[in-house]
Formats: sequence, C-alpha cells, structure tokens
Amino acid sequence: MSPAGETGTSSTPPRANASAHGASTIESTPNSRGASVVSENIGVLGAKVKKVRSWIQRDIEQVKACKVDAMLQALLQRASSTPETKQPELLQKCLKAVLPVCNGQVSTALVNSSDIETVLNEYIRPGVENKFYGPFIRATNIALACLEGVEVDGMRAPVPAVDMICQQNDMPMHQTHQTAKSTRKPDVVILPLNSACAPFQDVKGGKKGKGKQRDKEKDDAMEDEKDDEERKKKRNAHMDTNATEKPKNLPWKDVLACIEFKRKTPGRTKGINPPPPSYTVTDYVPTKPEYLPVDHLKAKDPPGTSQTPAKQPPSDMTSAVPSSGLTAGQPSEGASSSKRKATDTLESAAKKSKRNPDDTDDDTDAELDVTVQTGLYAAEMFASNLAVNYLLNLIIIDDVMWIWYYDRQGIVQCSGINFIQDLPRFMVLLYALQRFELHDWGQNKDFLPIQVEGQRCHEFKIKDKEFGEVDLLLHTSHDERITHYGLQGRATNVVPVTRRKKYGDLPDGMVAKIFWGEASRISEPEILEKVKEIAKVHDTAQGHIPQLLWHHTFMNPTSTIREALGIAEPTKGSRVLYILVFPKLKPITELRINELFDVWYQCILCHLTLWKEGPGNLMWYWKDGKRQGVLNDYDLSSLADDSGPRGNERTGTVPFMALDLLTEEGQRGEVKHLYRHDLESFVWCFAWISLRYENGVLLPRRLRPFDDWATLDAVACGEKKYFFQGHMKPPARLHIDSPLWKFLVGCFLVLKRDADNRYYLRQEPSDSDAEQQSNPEESDPDTFLSKFTRSKSWLAFSLSK
Repeated sequence: MSPAGETGTSSTPPRANASAHGASTIESTPNSRGASVVSENIGVLGAKVKKVRSWIQRDIEQVKACKVDAMLQALLQRASSTPETKQPELLQKCLKAVLPVCNGQVSTALVNSSDIETVLNEYIRPGVENKFYGPFIRATNIALACLEGVEVDGMRAPVPAVDMICQQNDMPMHQTHQTAKSTRKPDVVILPLNSACAPFQDVKGGKKGKGKQRDKEKDDAMEDEKDDEERKKKRNAHMDTNATEKPKNLPWKDVLACIEFKRKTPGRTKGINPPPPSYTVTDYVPTKPEYLPVDHLKAKDPPGTSQTPAKQPPSDMTSAVPSSGLTAGQPSEGASSSKRKATDTLESAAKKSKRNPDDTDDDTDAELDVTVQTGLYAAEMFASNLAVNYLLNLIIIDDVMWIWYYDRQGIVQCSGINFIQDLPRFMVLLYALQRFELHDWGQNKDFLPIQVEGQRCHEFKIKDKEFGEVDLLLHTSHDERITHYGLQGRATNVVPVTRRKKYGDLPDGMVAKIFWGEASRISEPEILEKVKEIAKVHDTAQGHIPQLLWHHTFMNPTSTIREALGIAEPTKGSRVLYILVFPKLKPITELRINELFDVWYQCILCHLTLWKEGPGNLMWYWKDGKRQGVLNDYDLSSLADDSGPRGNERTGTVPFMALDLLTEEGQRGEVKHLYRHDLESFVWCFAWISLRYENGVLLPRRLRPFDDWATLDAVACGEKKYFFQGHMKPPARLHIDSPLWKFLVGCFLVLKRDADNRYYLRQEPSDSDAEQQSNPEESDPDTFLSKFTRSKSWLAFSLSK
C-alpha cells in the first residue's frame, strides 16, 4: 500500500485465506533482496539518487554466472540471419573466421589488422588506468573495420544504421530522474557512429539534417555504395581524430554499452604478458579469477543500510559463481596461492574509487566497487529509454574482460576473457555486436522514439484483436511521468498518453503503465476482471476500482536467455513486459487533510471488501462533484485460488509495510500475511502523507521526517518505524494541527495495543501450540477495523472535519 503520488507500484500480498501451499513454510511472499521499486526513492519522494545505491548493490550480490562460450554463442545466435533457429556450430565457425584478423592478415583501404598487435603492445605497458583507454579503443575500432568484410554462413551483415564504434568518455554524463539529477562518468562507451560524431561536429554545419534528406532520396544501388564509402571515410576520420578524445554532454539514450577499466595495482612496474606470435582456435582457458567476486559486497553494508540486514534463505544466485570468485578473506580450500593472489589484487582494484567534483548531487562514494559502479551505469541506461529489454556492459581489469548482462529478472556475468592471449574470443564478441540492430542491443522496437513539438516522445503501434490498430503517443518527457531507477524488478513507468480516439471522452486524459510482471503470477488484467465482478455487487467497491481501457502482454520472457546460457532454474523469477492503459487519476498526496481523510477511508472500505471477496495505490477522481477514492495498482495482488507466493517478488514498499513483515522472518516469507498488516499499511501511508505534505504540496527536505526510511533495508526501516510508533514524539517544526496529530497517535496506539495483546497471548501457557497461536480477531477484518473507527481519536477527528 503506497500513496500513488510517490510510487509507481504497490500491492496486496497473498492473504491468509489463500489456498494451501503444500509443505512449504512460506506464509507470504519474501522480499527479493534487490528487486525494489526504486522509483519511490527518486524525485517526489525527496531522496537523492546516491541513496539508491544500496538496492543496486543488492541486485549485484545476486548475480548468476555462465561460461563465456555460452554467452558468445547466445550473442551470435541473436546476430544470426535466423535467430529463432538453434545453430550450435556458430561459435566454432566464427572463431575460425576471425583468425585472419587476429593474425594481421586482413586489410582494407583504410586500416590493416596488423595494427591491432601494435596497439595491444602499447596497451600492456605499465601505467595508470587511463593509459588503457586509447590503445584499447584503437584496437577495438581497427578490429571492427576489419571484421566488416568477414562473412560467416548463417550470420547477418554489419548494420550500417548503427555502425558501432568505441569512444572514450571519462566525462560527466548527467540525467534527470523526475526532479533528481544524477552524474556518472563511464570510462569508455560503445555508441552508434553518428552519436559518437555528434559532440565533435560544427554546430553550424547542419550535416545531420542534410544527410537524412539525401538518404530518403537515394534508392539507387550505386548511390548506396557511395554512401557506404562515405560512411567508412567518416568512421576512419573519427577513429583518427576524436575516438580517443573526451566528448561533452553525451546523452545516455545513445549509449549501447559501457566499458569500465581498472588496474589491479595502479602504477605497477611489471607489464602484462604480450600477444603471442600467432593465434589458433583453442579451448577456453579460465582466467584467474574466472568470475568477478561479489562476496566482499555482502561482507559490508552498502550506504544507507542497517548493520543487521535481513537474513536471506540459501540462494543459487551467487552460488553459481565458482570458488575462484571468493574474496581474499575467504579463499576456497586448496586454492593455489596464485589464485588467491589474483583475487586479492582484483578485489583491491574493484574497490578503487572514482570521485567526480562536478557532481551536483554529491553523487560519489569514497569506495565504490567496480561491479556497483557499472551497475549504476546500467541503471542510467535503463532509465534513458522506455521498456528496455536488456543491457550489456563490460568490465576490464588489466587484460581480462567480463561481460555483464542485465535485465529485469536479474544479472548474469560470464567467465572472463583474456582478450590479449585469447584475442579470437574478443574478436567474436565484436563480430556479433557489430551485427546487432538497435533492438538486439536491448532497446524496445515497439516503442519508437520521436520528436513532438521539440519534446522526446515514444510512439507505440500494435495490432489488437478487439480494437484493430492501437496507436498511442507516450509523452515520456512530460513532467508527470513517473520513472524507475534501478536494475531488476517490476521497473514500473507511468506515462501520459494521447491519441484516445478508441476510448471516448476522457476529460483528464490517459496514462500508460509499463512494467515487468513476474511471468508465473496471475496478471493484473486478470485480477482486475475479478475485481470488476466484485464491484458490481458491493457499493463499497463501486467507483473505487480503476477502469482498464486496454492492455497488452509482450511474449518475450526474460528466462529465454537463461535457458540458452544453461543457468539453473532459468524460469524462477522470469518476467514479461506489460502495458496497461487507464484513465488518468490524481494522486492522493495532492489533497488537503480533510479531503485526504475522506478519500483514504473510501480506499480502506474498498480494500476490506476486496479482501473478503477476492484479491494498491491510493488515488482519486471527480464523480458527480464528489471525490472518489480509487484503490489502484493490482500487479502484485493475488486471488484466493491463486497458488501462492513464488518467492521472487518484492511485495511491498518498505516505508508503508507492517512491522511484522519488516522482521527477518517476515522478509523470508515466514510471517502469514493478514488483513491487519494491510490496514497497518494504510495507517503508515496516512502518516507518511500528512507529515510530509502540506495542503497537497511536498515540504522541503529539512521538514520531512521520514526520507531515510525509503532507502534503508527492510529490517533497518522496521527498527526506525518501531521506535517511532513506540514513542510518537512529534517531529520538529510540526506543521499539522493538534486534532490530526492526536488522530495519528490514536491510530498507532491501536496498533501498539494490538501488538502487545498478541505478544502476551503468545506467552500464556496453553494445552497446544494451535491454541496458543489462535486469535479470533485475526480472521475478522471488520472487528479489527472497528478498533480504529470506534476510537476516541478517530471519532474526534471525524467530527473536527
């Protein structure tokens, strides 16, 4: 339960009357440690972007691992001419095909592949980290130029419209997330050629516009060939002059991948092993370590978290990383000293900080792990485009490269490639990526970016069985867009929509809700159908449920890549993309306190009906001159006959969750979810809004008492809330009047007395455990609600309105 003005999602977790789940001890859905709805920490919530790093770190701690050959095979398959047909021989065919490039035997009119060895010998020299950038960029771009002409049966040709190029950055890149600004500084980026050239072009030249016009006019094969020659010359000129220069103001939306470099030992005097005399196709040789370690992240708390984070059940997410990835303090038994040494120095390099004095949000850490650093880049890339399917980034430490794959199910890293000693595998990676269309890089081809009146929007067109062609314009630059900032999870975006001819007269407009739902759950549209049937016969629900205008499910589950990579339990936590269109509602945070109470109580009564009869966010709209509260957002609700929790979905927003669910047991799903937990959530919502808003306006940060709750882990937030409830000391500079404060105190006293009664009931001796745990009020939601509505403080506040 959360105020809709502040979060993109919320839910009602599985209820106590749900069907039995066999022998499992899970009583409610556990919190997936990193799958947080991070959008609630951005912008209107008032937290700085740097505060969400703890969620990024938790996602990275759960990384799964695969072999690099499996990843290369999957990428080649994606870049093949028939990506839906399995072609297990592609990797071996491509390894053989790139050998002439590796051995300096390929030349074009502009470059020679023998130059790759020259710049790699420059790369291996001792020096500081940024001395890596230039030689690596030159080697990569020379290789790409030579790989263009390599043909392999079953593989597509390179994609001139993308024409990927390696570009130095090492400059601040800014992005706005609602009202918060982030600043990142990736070392090197992969860009389309035109995007790489843009920052260096003469502003007055207007070359880009003229080029577009010419492309539209030319359809003759000879003209196309000339265009290709011009492209190659443009590429070569950029390689020679600007690829190793620092561009200004690169937009995140153009970045295809980020590459982050580290030295094991900065300023080392011993160089890296030089390239061999020649290359052949060989079996993969594991690097030391084979995988980037993440265990050391768990050994310390991320910024803004408790010193006693919630314990997690055993998980295969990190166990997939072999023992060679252990931290220096925990070497595997029998590990060689060289392996331990490699991990020691690697972890030291991974912890190297990168300070940025230009960061306006003080968005720096004294010590930032390279995996977290690169994860933050991925979060920026996800946020910069709409409905991104997945991302790739590279981490390079000395002469070893790791590919990191990110999507909303989680993160996968592949085993390392020594790209100097095993150059053919690096060439195969470039060969596959060079043949990627933009959607192969993960950008969603169904949401096309367009400019409308100088603003970036997205166009969505699709054939629908009921409506025919659905044509939506999503205003992704609109101030009212609710964005998501993070890695895995639902990643909900709420975007204003126009082109409503299919939906009749909607005076307040429409919004599209775009999110990644867990594939194994009953979908939100299915739940809304059930809710609509309940509302027909219950006045307390009529007019208080959202009207679903249209919806679509994209049938491309995130589990597909995991099946191809051979990852254990690939479908666990698999997600699919949804788009739902609703009439636009108003967030409850806009209301003055008297109006807030009315709408809030309407939502409580609607929720009570739905709890008892079948399966949100708190919102409202005008109807016949009266404000109607709406219980919104059912993507994590459940039906009574649903099979129960899956253990992969974070089913609540921490600041609004009941205290019982913010314990270690609650986070593991061992606390049965009851009606009183949701009613307690309503109380925390009301307190959150009334103490942080005044007459519908968010107070300045210094006057908001609960901001830190949003960025703590669940157990730490529970401790803060427990202390607040137990003391109920009014915050400094309290802006609310006495009746409202007494109302809040009264609500929390009801919760505290109920918790105390249950505690003492558990301590009394009884004949059986079942008798000891029984409490008739647990199964009677009306009785529990009446404890509030019949209290003196509730009655007094109701009369004062």
